[in-house]
Amino acid sequence: MSHRRILSSLAGLAAAALAVPAFAASPSTAAPATDSHVSTAASRAAYVGSPQDEAASKAFYDAVMKSAHAKMAKQAKAGQKVTAVTVTYAVDAPSFASQIASSSSIWNSHVSNVKLVEGSNYDFYYTEGNDPRGSYASTDGHGSGYVFIDYAQAQEYDSTRITAHETGHVLGLPDHYSGPCSELMSGGGPGPSCTNPNPDATEVSKVNALWANGKTSLPAAAFHTSK
Repeated sequence: MSHRRILSSLAGLAAAALAVPAFAASPSTAAPATDSHVSTAASRAAYVGSPQDEAASKAFYDAVMKSAHAKMAKQAKAGQKVTAVTVTYAVDAPSFASQIASSSSIWNSHVSNVKLVEGSNYDFYYTEGNDPRGSYASTDGHGSGYVFIDYAQAQEYDSTRITAHETGHVLGLPDHYSGPCSELMSGGGPGPSCTNPNPDATEVSKVNALWANGKTSLPAAAFHTSK
């Protein structure tokens, strides 16, 4: 089954998706909004999230963490030395392949306790399309998680910042809309001129703490919440 079919099968669970505010401008990607199923600045602003959104984000993070740790345990059992938890992703978002690669490179260059790699037997995947809420991270609550990148939002705002921000949710970071542009998880809070795709020192420290080497239990983390 292709990732797109997987996404279609999860469509009925879209209410568990997580809203993301506007980011910074980049006109290079994808198609303009033309109908009610496509995001607009107004539709993204109107979407305020819900307790179900928070639960969905927590389930996504827990599922990714559990999957990654299961594979790490197998490596350890096989006598392989593990210095960082490897989180594997797949890409079903060809329009944003370079941004996804850049996002992974950014996170891998900043954190040491978790590494993002593209490959099979993946823990989550990236996909693309139209959604009135914009981009988000979502799960079906049973271990299938994905990052959705919205065409219209990526056309209007910086798509690498969007992708890196959403990946930050996968790694356990919450939104902090009131933060400055230097904070990746401030999202659209700093306004459309902000194009920073890098986490700051505090965000890096939080991710390293959440994915501490050799951790065997799932850590508590703050998850994607509404504005």
